[in-house]
Amino acid sequence: MPLSVEGEAATGGKPPLTRAEAIAIVVDCLGAAGIGDAQEDARLLLRAATGLTRLELALAPRAPLSKEEAGALSHYAARRAAREPVSRILGERGFWTLDLAVARDVLDPRPDTETLVETALACVADRRDAPLSILDLGAGSGAIVCALLSELPAARAVAVDLSEQACRATGANLARCGLSDRASVLRGRWAEALQARFDLIVSNPPYVRSGDIAELEPEVRLHDPALALDGGADGFDCYREIIGDAPRLLADDAVSIFEVGFDQAAGVAELLRTKGFEIERVARDIGGHERVVAARFSPPRP
Repeated sequence: MPLSVEGEAATGGKPPLTRAEAIAIVVDCLGAAGIGDAQEDARLLLRAATGLTRLELALAPRAPLSKEEAGALSHYAARRAAREPVSRILGERGFWTLDLAVARDVLDPRPDTETLVETALACVADRRDAPLSILDLGAGSGAIVCALLSELPAARAVAVDLSEQACRATGANLARCGLSDRASVLRGRWAEALQARFDLIVSNPPYVRSGDIAELEPEVRLHDPALALDGGADGFDCYREIIGDAPRLLADDAVSIFEVGFDQAAGVAELLRTKGFEIERVARDIGGHERVVAARFSPPRP
């Protein structure tokens, strides 16, 4: 999708594109590729191509693009039209109140996961300044653990992931957010190597049914690692493993919080109940889907 700035008015040729004209071209291109929020994506790509802020672009929409800016925007737009997520094109994403790096071969954090952060903070609202211990299982980019540590100033965390790339990404984002001194990153399968007890366990595990992966949007199917998506035949494999092991890791009055697929809340809640948990709350995401299940362990009394 070329954005031509060849031939300036002074030389009798075509004048260069303005920023507003460039956005309109990109919006048309992305819309034709089936991308829903083409306007917002176009603005983000233009900001990346020009290095300007949202306000600077809004104040001068008729300013011309340089040849270099148009070339960069053309390159970004072509990648987005091929259904590469904007966050992967730019290498970063805003999550919670943080700007996180988005690494290759690691799950791209999404707004739905902010519901897990909101729920976790609500569950420990009366202990926000306490020295809580947090365990993040399947940390991925580190989005959840970074967000929680940014809101819980006395908390410390352990982040675990099976993927070496994810462990590096989590470590990099903890450092980016200035949180490295309050967190450890471990590579392993869930909590199998841990013996400590935690006040808060959070997890956004793989939960897509194996047979559904081929039907996912290209932004997910082509760019997120299968290891972070595939939850087994029914989507519950990881929940079974984590929930079965969780009781030994829980401190008194601890809470366990899981992100779930849009139709999985009832199933995950039932798995928790069968292992001695009581459901504390089920939270909906911005789309209205039951996205997060929070529970406390309540072993049977003798």
